[in-house]
Amino acid sequence: MGGPSTTSEVQFFLTNLFSDPDLIPLPAQKWLAPIIAKRRTPKIEQQYDEIGGGSPILRWTREQGEGMTRMLEELVPGERFKSYVMFRYARPLTGETIEEMKRDGVKRAIAFTQYPQYSCSTTGSSLMELWRHRDEMKLPNGDGIEWSVIDRWGTHPGLVEAFAQNIERTLAEYPPEERSKVVLLFSAHSLPMTVVERGDPYVSEVAATVSAVMHRLGNKNPYRLVWQSKVGPRAWMGPQTSEALKGLAKLGEKKVVLVPIAFTSDHIETLYELDLEYGQEAKELGIDLRRAESLNGSPVFIRALADIAAEHIKGVRSGEQGHTSVQMGLRCPGCKFERCGHQKSWFARGGR
Repeated sequence: MGGPSTTSEVQFFLTNLFSDPDLIPLPAQKWLAPIIAKRRTPKIEQQYDEIGGGSPILRWTREQGEGMTRMLEELVPGERFKSYVMFRYARPLTGETIEEMKRDGVKRAIAFTQYPQYSCSTTGSSLMELWRHRDEMKLPNGDGIEWSVIDRWGTHPGLVEAFAQNIERTLAEYPPEERSKVVLLFSAHSLPMTVVERGDPYVSEVAATVSAVMHRLGNKNPYRLVWQSKVGPRAWMGPQTSEALKGLAKLGEKKVVLVPIAFTSDHIETLYELDLEYGQEAKELGIDLRRAESLNGSPVFIRALADIAAEHIKGVRSGEQGHTSVQMGLRCPGCKFERCGHQKSWFARGGR
């Protein structure tokens, strides 16, 4: 989805975010979205100021992509690779990146979501935006770009290992006799219950990631999966991270490690919400709160990206797998958007 690299880009980012019906459905969205964005901009600008004046997500995404492509050239000999960043709400936007790919003469591309767990509101929205630009993808010779999709990878062993190593490093800060008593709070971006109830797979896929990480850690610590970043008055998936901290304090749990389990790099939800906002709340509650480092430049994580991409390339090329996963082909039972089916079919045909 991206994030504003400077505070001057915040209103542009928020306007795009609140204009997205796949993420936040609003009545009269075309008119309401800019109004809501304008009202929220000063508060969000202040938050970005407190984390250094902008989001580092573009820098980390580029670094991860470049590291992945270097490894890919070893894993898939004889091929050349280049990574592109395509954000939903911040620059570089989808259309801007498509134009860059066309200038480079790209004929084969993989849409590799950096959300390990699939949701219609995140990966689905980004793929929908890419599909909307399908008519702009024609190359000068009239051919289009052949697309395939890596749409979910939340239990990949490399991802699980990267999360587990970061958690272990944080637990090592505690005395050995205390480590197994520290509560692990896996925090993921929440979703509106309207999205969850129509059958979105995100909640179950995040839970699967948590289960895999806890298995790798030997299930030695008490843990819970909690949810953050609720927006607006409607019901969202819970419990909210803030409420979970309050509840743990009442139960006498005073040592907690926060683990951002659905993010692959630092941005405002980790640097401000987890570190500053919840950090202050925990201090007031008497909780010793620490956070596992985000994946960012983890060599284990970047190798996982390369392994996932290499396996995908070889599978599509050999015909052992399609251009999309089996799971991506299934619409949510409560889906009411015909465009969703059209988008899925288009990618399944390789963008044809």
